[in-house]
Amino acid sequence: MDRFEEMRVFAAVVDAASFVGASDALPMSKAAVSRHVAELETRLGVRLLHRTTRKLSLTAEGEVFHARCKEVLSSVDEAEAEITSSSGEASGLLRINAPFTFGLLHLAPLWVEFMAMHPKVTLDVTLADRMVDLVEEGFDLAVRIARLPDSTLISRQLTTTRLVLCASPTYLRLHGTPRHPSDLAHHAVAAYSLFSMGDNWVFTGPDGPVAVKVSPRLRSNNGDTCRMAALRHLGIVLQPSFLVGPDLQAGTLVEVLPTFQSLELGVYAVYPSRKFVSPKVRLLIEFLLEAFKMQAWPSPRPTSRARVSGRKTR
Repeated sequence: MDRFEEMRVFAAVVDAASFVGASDALPMSKAAVSRHVAELETRLGVRLLHRTTRKLSLTAEGEVFHARCKEVLSSVDEAEAEITSSSGEASGLLRINAPFTFGLLHLAPLWVEFMAMHPKVTLDVTLADRMVDLVEEGFDLAVRIARLPDSTLISRQLTTTRLVLCASPTYLRLHGTPRHPSDLAHHAVAAYSLFSMGDNWVFTGPDGPVAVKVSPRLRSNNGDTCRMAALRHLGIVLQPSFLVGPDLQAGTLVEVLPTFQSLELGVYAVYPSRKFVSPKVRLLIEFLLEAFKMQAWPSPRPTSRARVSGRKTR
């Protein structure tokens, strides 16, 4: 029996937490998966897995062997990547994670173009705003929007976006325009619940940093929901320019407190820290860098704020 194949099958069973899941991932029949693991345990003379009708779990020996298997399999992948990287040909499955809204608006149009350039590549794109574990969940690359990339990952900055405080002209006409960030405490707010700063919104103004605690009427883990609330005159939002830029340009939203700037965020391509990067990942990164080289999110129309009338918040 091929020892490398045994290790590959065993690692797949552990990662999938089932023989059926490993069978789907490899692909290989469930019977063949079971046979590989049974023969591996027989050859080693130890039990690697606890089997019940409900779940699988590793024995102490299984945990040690699984860690070694992952090291060996990773080393083989790196060795193959080193040898083939000079060919410049991308092939195989690429698993990508990206934030939901950014992925829909700015990445979805790019995937078909990338696959047309590299016909041997298959993409598996997952959109989620949560911070996924690239290594644990098996992603080749993620696009993340943050102030600083995770130090355990290699990153390339694609572009930047800034958080813009904005509201509809109708809302400001009815409820007044804030003159200072502290006024936000008395305004209706639709807040993005995954902000690291939570409800303590931070700005940098003419006299330095200013923080205000807001009390959201609406809270959501999706920026589109907050944007729609603003467009329907519910309140003020703090959203990235890649999302609200077209609304600012059209005048359906207007920037509030433009002399008080919030965070500027980097948009990064991140991938696991490995010595050798496979051609498919390297070429995807180069493609994204080129695609976002000239990207500039729309700015507010100069006359937008002039058209907002109504009482000022005092």
